[in-house]
Amino acid sequence: MRADAKKNYSHILTVAHEVVTEHGADASMRDIARQADVGLATLLRHFPTREALFEALLCTNLDALTQKADELEASNSPDEALLSWFREWMAFAQSYRGVVAMMAAAHTNPDSALYASCAAVHSASARILLRAQAAGKARTDMNGDDLFGLMSALGWLVDLPSFAPRADHLVHIIASAILTQSEN
Repeated sequence: MRADAKKNYSHILTVAHEVVTEHGADASMRDIARQADVGLATLLRHFPTREALFEALLCTNLDALTQKADELEASNSPDEALLSWFREWMAFAQSYRGVVAMMAAAHTNPDSALYASCAAVHSASARILLRAQAAGKARTDMNGDDLFGLMSALGWLVDLPSFAPRADHLVHIIASAILTQSEN
């Protein structure tokens, strides 16, 4: 990539992050281009779809989230790892309004630009759950799909302004329903 194209790419991502943080995942591509002071064609050359833009925006954060799962698996007790994973997920979900619904749809769609990153988060969730189940710390009548669904539902719920202040409380309630022998 040429130096000026690389600079445009970075600038567009910075502006897109600001716009999405303020207006959510439904932010207009045209508004992002306008605020980045580039033409819509320039934006679309770098990011031909909304999902491609979100993949670029989210990739670093999703990779960090997946790496955090690896750290939790290695360093925490299984029940603490699961509870910490929920909290990490919520922090991520709250950093981009409207992204959870997009991720929930993408994690089973191999054609989605977000598929690989979402599948990695789903897989990490399943591993953390399996570890807690194997240790007798989590209910055994659920699987990774159930956990990802609960995490997505909770992420969507706290995306609503009336529920955002209750995020920690809601995490505690759901974790208490999953964990079988924990003082969370």
